[in-house]
Amino acid sequence: MRSPTPEGVAIAAAKITQLLPKTPLIEAAVNGVPVWFKAESLQPVGAFKIRGAWHRLTDLTEAERERGVVGVSSGNHAQGVAWAAKRLGIAATIVMPIDAPRTKIEATRGYGANVVLYDRPSGENRDAVAQQLIDQSGATLVHAYGDPWVIEGQGSAGLEIAAQLAERGLPGPSRIVCPCGGGGLTAGLALACPEAEIVPVEPEGWDDVRLSLEQGKIVPVPDPKFPTQCDALQTPATWPINFAVLQARVAKGYAVTAAEVRAAQRWAFANLHLVVEPGGAAALAAILAGKVAIDGRTAVILSGGNTDPADFAKVLASND
Repeated sequence: MRSPTPEGVAIAAAKITQLLPKTPLIEAAVNGVPVWFKAESLQPVGAFKIRGAWHRLTDLTEAERERGVVGVSSGNHAQGVAWAAKRLGIAATIVMPIDAPRTKIEATRGYGANVVLYDRPSGENRDAVAQQLIDQSGATLVHAYGDPWVIEGQGSAGLEIAAQLAERGLPGPSRIVCPCGGGGLTAGLALACPEAEIVPVEPEGWDDVRLSLEQGKIVPVPDPKFPTQCDALQTPATWPINFAVLQARVAKGYAVTAAEVRAAQRWAFANLHLVVEPGGAAALAAILAGKVAIDGRTAVILSGGNTDPADFAKVLASND
């Protein structure tokens, strides 16, 4: 498989510019310091994942399109692939965990994809389930993060941030803080914005990228049964294609607690008037908790807003 490149990010961004308007870059103060918030929660599928899915599926050959695609996802990548597949007339099957939010499962089905559930709580291997489907159909795997096209597509958000700051008379971002699951978005941003510090943030217990960066090798999640509300960031381990980029460009990752994530969701709702799902609020949680430094050119990715309404109401009503 080829490696993702900055040139590939530019190609992906050109495709996405023709398809979708830029998501807003919202300025708001945190402790008196201006911070720029990239509202990827406002994408048509409610998350940034539409970027990588579109870049990948539009590069399929005609023969590959006829055989369809298979994706693995807890929900946001699933919706991105399903949305792109429907628009392009490609059959899509998505392998999703049985404990994924019902809103994400139903939304994926609503875009016309076939959803195959696997038992994540018991440790069933989603990649093995996907491979079996691929062996049967000859479909193309569209991995949620371990794919060069997907990485490049996600990086298009970084080019948008740089362009939007330039429109305001500012240089490119000094730092981009982003939620991190498997590292596709983190790697894409690193390729897109080589002058910026890229800071991945994961939920505690699922901070395998942070551990991998510290140890200089890919380290899986220590306890795959560790509870977290950040379903979008529950990835068992990063892949070599992502880690190669991260090792070259990313110095350190951070972990945030469940309470810090809930506080970030409330802050985004109160100050930005945005609904942000738990995983999408991880980067914001890190800066609100003072774990990551900010300056007037720090950008924060709000990566998704696909949260169950009842769960979100509970978060807003709590004060922990």
